[in-house]
Amino acid sequence: MMSETISGGHLVAKALKAEGVEVIYTLCGGHIIDIYDGCVDEGIEVIDVRHEQVAAHAADGYARITGKPGCAVVTAGPGTTDAVTGVANAFRAESPMLLIGGQGALSQHKMGSLQDLPHVDMMAPITKFAATVPTTERVADLVSMAFRECYHGAPGPSFLEIPRDVLDAKVPLDKARIPKNYRASTRQAGDPESIERLADMLAHAEKPAILLGSQVQTCRATDAAIDFVRGLDVPAYMNGSARGTLPPGDPMHFQLSRRYAFTEADLIIIVGTPFDFRMGYGKRLSPTAKVVQIDLDYRTVGKNRDIDLGIVGDPGLILSAAAQAASGRVENGAARRKEWIEELRAVETRAYEKRLPRQLSDAQPIDPYRLVHEINEFLTEDTIYIGDGGDIVTFSGQVVQPKSPGHWMDPGPLGTLGVGMAFAMAAKKARPDKEVLCLFGDGAFSLTGWDFETMVRFDLPFIGVIGNNSSMNQIRYGQAAKYGEDRARVGNTLGDVRYGEFAKLLGGHGEEVRDPADIRPALERARESGKPSLINVWVDPDVYAPGTMNQTMYK
Repeated sequence: MMSETISGGHLVAKALKAEGVEVIYTLCGGHIIDIYDGCVDEGIEVIDVRHEQVAAHAADGYARITGKPGCAVVTAGPGTTDAVTGVANAFRAESPMLLIGGQGALSQHKMGSLQDLPHVDMMAPITKFAATVPTTERVADLVSMAFRECYHGAPGPSFLEIPRDVLDAKVPLDKARIPKNYRASTRQAGDPESIERLADMLAHAEKPAILLGSQVQTCRATDAAIDFVRGLDVPAYMNGSARGTLPPGDPMHFQLSRRYAFTEADLIIIVGTPFDFRMGYGKRLSPTAKVVQIDLDYRTVGKNRDIDLGIVGDPGLILSAAAQAASGRVENGAARRKEWIEELRAVETRAYEKRLPRQLSDAQPIDPYRLVHEINEFLTEDTIYIGDGGDIVTFSGQVVQPKSPGHWMDPGPLGTLGVGMAFAMAAKKARPDKEVLCLFGDGAFSLTGWDFETMVRFDLPFIGVIGNNSSMNQIRYGQAAKYGEDRARVGNTLGDVRYGEFAKLLGGHGEEVRDPADIRPALERARESGKPSLINVWVDPDVYAPGTMNQTMYK
């Protein structure tokens, strides 16, 4: 009796199914089509995009939204190199995803086969794991290995290339290893002694502050973070995907007073955020404050700046343990922080009131502050907000406040333009019950905008807003400052494109907005259209965000 056989592509699909993958993002190629055939049999949806960068970004976005690893499948050579940017973005953003790339047949190794490149060598520096699958029997085994490595320490991407003859060959099913139960909990609660030290520091702190970084969302530690800051009266600032951990209006929610707080605080707790350019490499923290760093990755703790205490582990478990340890003390410090919280609230209020006239400005061309103000007022508790751009998204970072945890998406520290369409695609696919709103710069939209058609094709409605100044304005400002106005527009000026018409051309809803009074009605019509939409808002090209003018990203 002949034993049942199975192909490499079908083994890939079985391994993806075992990992809980529900959808792959892909652009077709002859090297990889047997994976599609396997996905059909396993009930895994195949979403085909128009550029491999979008496929990789979508896998990244899917992981962020669902908490499960994302998967992109691309062909060999240019298919894989096109996806490099998406993998690199996931690497810096600590997002777990698997990229599967095609490769020429092993039987043609080093012979110059179609699209042959050293993919593993190229991917190794920007992944947690990169390997070639050597035999068909090992296909599912290597897929499970790649996924397991995604969760070693801080999460990140893995890469597998599968040669065409390995993928297409059939082997006896009983000879193939198909792991089903191979994942263990990666949650570490931190050193108990260090937890007690943190509780002691909290008890003695009069002016504490905490920065909740993206790992709070990665670890789904929202409840623990909320209990910590509310229970101990610790003012909280949020960055990256941790934005929305506390709702706007929460007594411990602060946004505009961060620099003041980090200058005046006596205890600063940094959670899931490296001392990278966003933190001035640690130099923006008070030199006299006690600094505590909590992170999933030991290598991040104390990097670029000395700290007083480092705790490695799951931020949720650590914050819960610290809150419990501090709450068990007769004096946990919370009672004496009333004045500090009022002090920060006053700074916050002054900053808000200073900017409010611009947020309500009726100027034409439109002040970008007015645009992001209108977006912030438009968001609901069920709106996932995505930022994809330079100067316009820098404006939004000051004003837009997501209403719920897990409802903010940005590229992360790689600063990649072009993530917006892919993130919207992933968010709407994973959470069809949510509204998705993406703010693009016109330069950022141009990079991957053709996948608007993919959104139409797969019926994934979202509200796209383009802050259009026909420029790469963040760079333009720096050039003007460095070389003078007569050389300010070299290599950074775009055409005046009516993107609202582009949306209609591709089967979506589109509008052009030049009057600030028309922004909100246009947003409402986009919401009601039930289609992928683009509201092209013409903003003042000669107005820059404070972050752009300070060029803080380069300091």
